[in-house]
Amino acid sequence: MLAPDLDLLRSLAREAAHAQSTRCACPHAVLADREDGTVVRHGRLVLKAHAPGTGGEDHRARIAVAADARLRDVLLPPLAHPGRTIEGRPLTAWPYGTPVDPGDPDAAPWEDAARLLARLHRTAPPAGLPPMRAPAKAALAVERMCRADAAPRSAVDTVLRAWSTVPQAPAAPSGLLCHGDFHLGQLVREPGTPDGRWLLIDVDDLGVGDPAWDLARPAAWFAAGILPPEVWARFLGAYQAEGGPAAPFDDPWAALDLPARALTVQAAALALAKAATENRPLDEVEEVMIDTCARIGAGRTELAPPASA
Repeated sequence: MLAPDLDLLRSLAREAAHAQSTRCACPHAVLADREDGTVVRHGRLVLKAHAPGTGGEDHRARIAVAADARLRDVLLPPLAHPGRTIEGRPLTAWPYGTPVDPGDPDAAPWEDAARLLARLHRTAPPAGLPPMRAPAKAALAVERMCRADAAPRSAVDTVLRAWSTVPQAPAAPSGLLCHGDFHLGQLVREPGTPDGRWLLIDVDDLGVGDPAWDLARPAAWFAAGILPPEVWARFLGAYQAEGGPAAPFDDPWAALDLPARALTVQAAALALAKAATENRPLDEVEEVMIDTCARIGAGRTELAPPASA
């Protein structure tokens, strides 16, 4: 998948940030350039070129949710911007918010994130919203791994055995409003307030479904030993205290086990695909996810007992 013309995208971001052509010294940068979208910043504005094929009614419905006044304290709202495209990719404009600092893991806002997810899940979705894409993204990651010719066969087989424990025809979704791709990179400080409240960003995968998938990545990290138990307990406790419906108090892992297995497979599959493309060995965290897939494939499909959650 070819990336959009970055010079053109930067120019469009500058035009969107300024009402008229003026000289400026605004900070600017490419914030992300991936298969699922390219994001550039110009001053207080962020312009995103979404992936090809993401336009249409589903895309507009997701953007409309981000602008929904009921979710003003949960989702970063978009800026008004003409509905133009670049090389077939729809463009959206957003205010720039300060992201989570990856270099300061002790300050990661796990409780804030949990409360935001709980409020999102408790909000009635609008009619016509498509399914959230978390289950589809896991399947796509496995497909990408299988296309990576240089990925080591033994590791690929390990991931595929774990994937075989995840039902490919899951139960009917609960129909709640879900983010679809939650991780700490999906949080920013409210623009204009360096110490302001946190908000969720990136609604490309948002939709209706089982909210347990939004907790699945931190659950998988906890089960793999990457996320410390005390941090997981804080995250899960904050979610439950806020009335989140995805993790019942009596047995949260009964709801989280299957999505956590799927997200473990997704992380491992993407690790193998990326390492093969970049011609590099797996890093320590990626190796842990492969090892966790080995546990799953060996029949230990419940990653963590309910008592430890």
